[in-house]
Amino acid sequence: QVQLVESGGGLVQAGGSLRLSCAASGRTFSSQIVGWFRQAPEREREFVATITRSGGSTAYADSVKGRFTISRDNAKSMVYLQMNSLKPEDTAVYYCTSGFSWSSRRSDYNYWGQGTQVTVSS
Repeated sequence: QVQLVESGGGLVQAGGSLRLSCAASGRTFSSQIVGWFRQAPEREREFVATITRSGGSTAYADSVKGRFTISRDNAKSMVYLQMNSLKPEDTAVYYCTSGFSWSSRRSDYNYWGQGTQVTVSS
């Protein structure tokens, strides 16, 4: 069992930056793949980024590639999403998630946080 708590969301102007954090509890965290998804109003929850157990490999949605960076610190049981050059279309609730499959599919992840709101003004 893993519990995930996101923080770091807020209101930012277009072109600005935010860093989201995800604090994990549970003994199996370091053995799990971690990802970030987001959900805008009236839209499906979509994949943003994922990172392997060791942090050695990452993958990103095309819409955020080159602007967002996912990282993790297993010693602290933390995952981060650094978001730069934010756009109004990045506005969404961002969710931290973990599981055992290297995937961009929502259904492949087992544990979810409650989400943190990110709002980008134009």
